[in-house]
Amino acid sequence: MVEVQTEDGVAEAYLATPGGDGPHPGVLLFMDAYGLRPQIERMAERLASDGYAVLAPNLFYRDHEAALGTRDFAVLREYMKPLTPDAVERDARAYLDFLAADGPVGVTGYCMGGRLALVTAGRLPERVAAAASFHAGNLVTDAPESPHNVLGDIQAEVYVAHADQDRSMPPEQQEQVEAALAGVTHRAELYEGARHGFTMADLEVYDAQADERHWRELLGLLRRTIGAAH
Repeated sequence: MVEVQTEDGVAEAYLATPGGDGPHPGVLLFMDAYGLRPQIERMAERLASDGYAVLAPNLFYRDHEAALGTRDFAVLREYMKPLTPDAVERDARAYLDFLAADGPVGVTGYCMGGRLALVTAGRLPERVAAAASFHAGNLVTDAPESPHNVLGDIQAEVYVAHADQDRSMPPEQQEQVEAALAGVTHRAELYEGARHGFTMADLEVYDAQADERHWRELLGLLRRTIGAAH
């Protein structure tokens, strides 16, 4: 565990690095709403084993009373409220500075984190070479700060994986995301039969087959854009 100084406070984060001499390409991993926990740490270690320096921050650091690991969404929604696009950008700058990567990095995120990964790539296009979003919901809203409004600003290669059985990301939203990414190098795919949260092995919605597909696509994206893998 490490501490990252941001403009709004100190964020605790899990840092996973490969063995051997660096520098290593950097990857910023945005957790899902259930928080920074062993499952997220295992995912960071999996990426590190492929040659990446991975930072997985506690996105809820502003609330130091936050009981990470709670499954109460009424509580989790309160933790999410401070994560406005401006706050996400401020935090991402601090996280990327901490990684101290020589070049652009990869960003991947899950559920809530998938949305933030895309916002980060749109708000900091010069610093992100790869952006992946898995089973994110509500990527299209009527609000001015809706994530889909920054998708056209992304310069990174993008991969978006939608969960098939996900009421927070219906087909009409998927179509709008595809349209918003029209000028961006990307693929947006539907994981048929998979439920929201399918990558998380500590949740009942976990789907091993969809998870392995997620790893193939994520690692392929990172290798194409920022290198590493051994």
